Amino acid sequence: MTVTVRRVTDPHDPALAAFGQIQARSYYAPDMLIPPSAFPHLVAGGGGGPREDRILVAQDAEGRVLGGTVFHLLPEAAFSSFVAVAPEARGQGLGHALQAARLAEVRERGLAGLFADSVFAGRQDAGDREAEARTGTDPVTRRRALHALGYRTVDVPYWQPVGGPDGGPLTDLDLLYHPLDGAATVPTALVTGTLRAYWSAWLGQSRAAREAEALAERAGRDTLALLPALETPGYWRNRGTAR
Repeated sequence: MTVTVRRVTDPHDPALAAFGQIQARSYYAPDMLIPPSAFPHLVAGGGGGPREDRILVAQDAEGRVLGGTVFHLLPEAAFSSFVAVAPEARGQGLGHALQAARLAEVRERGLAGLFADSVFAGRQDAGDREAEARTGTDPVTRRRALHALGYRTVDVPYWQPVGGPDGGPLTDLDLLYHPLDGAATVPTALVTGTLRAYWSAWLGQSRAAREAEALAERAGRDTLALLPALETPGYWRNRGTAR
């Protein structure tokens, strides 16, 4: 299959709606993601804060959108919000093509690498597991694929500040990182600085700063190990939640 990956810059590009449909079909909890209605705002440069938003789409020779990604260029590194491939197009290298295009832009901007977060199977509740199975995916397969793309688990107790029960933290996620230099560790300051910049767009500067400081305190050291992406941080293993 001939695939072209391109950046969407026109808020009226029909590829945005097509990617939005793939996002809705590909993820078991699409309401937890950036809604497709916000895509035109992002490509028009309206994300705000110290970040530049990017949407890339993968298209076949006939121009059909088969996948895409939303990610953000931040002062020191990038953060991936979402990447998806249409169920009928999986297994044909589109994920690798999208990742290669993202990393090329990260490298061109002189950034250190690309962060993402991903559900860990041992902390996913039964309802979410069943919902995800209906989309044809599961967290173990996804983490295996992320490892193959170069991501590694950051050995730090990470959670999204909001989105969990009663609006509290979402704790079934781990933080992953793809270092461009192939390092086996990542500076804690790079982690917290990137998350502060990423969170500031939706938490505000003050809350984002507090959450980043709290993560630094939980880390307790200046450098964090990078583990295989199928693993969860030692914090969770020690609490018996690394099933």
